[in-house]
Amino acid sequence: MLVPSRRRLRIEIWIVLGLSLGQSAVYSVVQLLDKMTRAPLAEGTSTLNRSQSSREYFDLTYQLLDIVFALVPVVLVIYFLTEHRASGSSGHGVSAFRKLGFNFARPGRDLLQGFGLAALIGIPSLGLYAAGRALGITTAIIPSALDAYWWTVPVLVLSAIRHGIVEEVIVVGYLLDRLGKFGWSLPLAIFASSMLRGSYHLYQGFGPFIGNAVMGVIFALAYTKTRRVMPLVIAHSVLDIVAFVGFSLFGKAIGLG
Repeated sequence: MLVPSRRRLRIEIWIVLGLSLGQSAVYSVVQLLDKMTRAPLAEGTSTLNRSQSSREYFDLTYQLLDIVFALVPVVLVIYFLTEHRASGSSGHGVSAFRKLGFNFARPGRDLLQGFGLAALIGIPSLGLYAAGRALGITTAIIPSALDAYWWTVPVLVLSAIRHGIVEEVIVVGYLLDRLGKFGWSLPLAIFASSMLRGSYHLYQGFGPFIGNAVMGVIFALAYTKTRRVMPLVIAHSVLDIVAFVGFSLFGKAIGLG
């Protein structure tokens, strides 16, 4: 089995994060500063799924392209984490899907754990959002600003699944593996993972930063117990589907948006 050097691992991590959520974290900090220097955070808004064209099928095309290309760093991570055998060695190495528990080996248990985590995170998140709004440290969050087309709900579901895959595979599965190879203690690796998760939500305000950082700790601890990222992907996808689709279908009816 080929073991990458520390220098190679360091470069690899910077490439992965620079192409994905590390880049998002940098933009998020700049967007937060932009909002704070314009007006109080309570007067700001954060829109998660924006329309990208006034023409229906061009908008659909842009949405699908965004989803597909956002998954490319995940493919890169799967490649990096696959344990390739040295030349001349027998066997095919260890699949990253198996290593991360990102497969359908135990669908029933993964679904049960995923929905349990979604309930554990989702209900307190509503209270944290309300508290953040009351304290003026959280922007108004608009989960979807897509126009009402026949494809709106399916695209929002795909968008939610995309977020679940990208964030959980990279921030939990990949990052904990790589930081562990640097000799970082598990608590320090979990702290770094959760801070990264919180940081790319800073554009929504300080409330979502805190909430997502706590979510990161809970998800990372769950992963260390099961060594499976699939329940986290399910939980994250469920949370986002409820937020995105629920807002799109019922937001105006209950006075949101």
